[in-house]
Amino acid sequence: MSNSLQNLPSSTASRRTFLKAAGVLGAATAFTASLAACGSSDKGTETSGSAAAVNKDLSIEAGISYSLSTGFDPMSSSGATPLAANLHIFEGLVELHPATREPYNALAKEDPKKIDDTTYQVTIRDGAKFHDGTPVTTEDVAYSFERVLDPANKALFAQFIFFIDSVKVVDEKTVEFKLKTPFSGFGPRISVVKVVPKAVASADQKAFDAKPIGSGPYKFVSAAKDDKIVFARNDDYNGPKPALAKDMTWYLLSDASARVTAMQSGRVQAIEDVPYLDVDSLKGKVTVESVQSFGLMFLMFNLTKAPFDKKEVRQALHYALDKEAIIKTALLGNGAAATSYFQEGSPNYQKASTVYAYDAEKAKSLLSAAGVSGLKLTLTSTDTAWVKDVIPLIKKNWDAVGVSTTLEPLASSAVYAPEKVGGLNYDVVAAPGDPSVFGNDADILLSWFFRGDTWAKNRFAWNETPEYKEVQTKLNAALAAPEADAKKLYSEIINIIAEEAPLYPIFHRKLPTAWDPKKLNGFQPLPTTGVSFVGVGRTE
Repeated sequence: MSNSLQNLPSSTASRRTFLKAAGVLGAATAFTASLAACGSSDKGTETSGSAAAVNKDLSIEAGISYSLSTGFDPMSSSGATPLAANLHIFEGLVELHPATREPYNALAKEDPKKIDDTTYQVTIRDGAKFHDGTPVTTEDVAYSFERVLDPANKALFAQFIFFIDSVKVVDEKTVEFKLKTPFSGFGPRISVVKVVPKAVASADQKAFDAKPIGSGPYKFVSAAKDDKIVFARNDDYNGPKPALAKDMTWYLLSDASARVTAMQSGRVQAIEDVPYLDVDSLKGKVTVESVQSFGLMFLMFNLTKAPFDKKEVRQALHYALDKEAIIKTALLGNGAAATSYFQEGSPNYQKASTVYAYDAEKAKSLLSAAGVSGLKLTLTSTDTAWVKDVIPLIKKNWDAVGVSTTLEPLASSAVYAPEKVGGLNYDVVAAPGDPSVFGNDADILLSWFFRGDTWAKNRFAWNETPEYKEVQTKLNAALAAPEADAKKLYSEIINIIAEEAPLYPIFHRKLPTAWDPKKLNGFQPLPTTGVSFVGVGRTE
């Protein structure tokens, strides 16, 4: 894949057109072009992508489905809501457009310059300022990467930039990256690190986590965990994606009926995570679109506990699931049964050699071959509304093959707490996951669950197996491999994790989003959790 970003042809295609093309053209086209800049920084009205004029003196209101589970420091923030908020508050050197996943230069003035296979230089944008008015410097850029790479910080995103050996300041405008190994996807990948002001973030990390300061198009104003997040336009912003509204308020409406009511009443112009039962009723008033995502519901097994350490048992529990019926009943058809780790239509998709089509007799046979009878287990799950609709159907399927299943729905924080998953104190987990919020390339999506300690060691204990070690070897080899060779390596990885199934998807979900096209210009539903108002303005 070329590391060129801005020099490729610009694209104004819709998200749906882009994904269709990506599925045909392959992984190399997943990052093909920059988006055109979203208008000038004038405060008047303008037209952005349609005949409806954007009025920059109006406000945007949205209904968000998740409360604030973490703070906003982009080194450690992992919650769906703060991650979405940070897309507006912070900038990386390179960014991925939230809807199309196309890369564009953000704080970078131009494309990262490849000096040799393991050296890149990046020049920062002239005149960029943080929200406190201080200039963005190359010292800030180097610090932002160093704090993520520092093992003492246990940064969430360190696993995504493991290939970076060092970052140093060359001069007032240029930083240099030395890599441990060649990595063809350098440009898009460095989007995972957001640039923060060194003086503020290093002085008091907790305060910075609570009240973030970035260089993005919107400033953070305030946040309350179960109430709202308030943003204001950053009038000093001089980058390619200026704010097109005076301010934004995101109402944190975890109750599904409250989100729907807010949309119907006009209190908000957009909501994420539309309840499947409400899709049709909302369609008569606003636009609703269900986007096929990577976002998966997975089964994760505790390999420190018998009999879940036997792959035949893990396979049996997958074969026992009538996935099509589950999707039809619980999601009203808004999903696709997994035939690979990646969803069909993704540029990364390759069908796995093991596909868990519904086969109750095969499930019984595998349990018998493993010497397992009268199996009793507890299925721990998160308590998200749609997940709670799915797990009784899983229990029904497992009970039907002689597996006595006890359901244990918990808040997400409780599921991953030391008393449960964090301490390997569980049998089987059914939960949602969507690392595509961090990027869309095969390595980043596989690395989230299968590289490093967070999941493979600490949550499902697969890291001592020869299969895990083989996956690591192939992941590393794919980084610098030619496209055809990398694709073959990723196919082999997919086949290993499908066969072993320590953590593997049941299905990939469609994400329904609703918005009022009469009031929003440029809005696109995302193929990830969350909403984005990058390049979006109010029209009335």
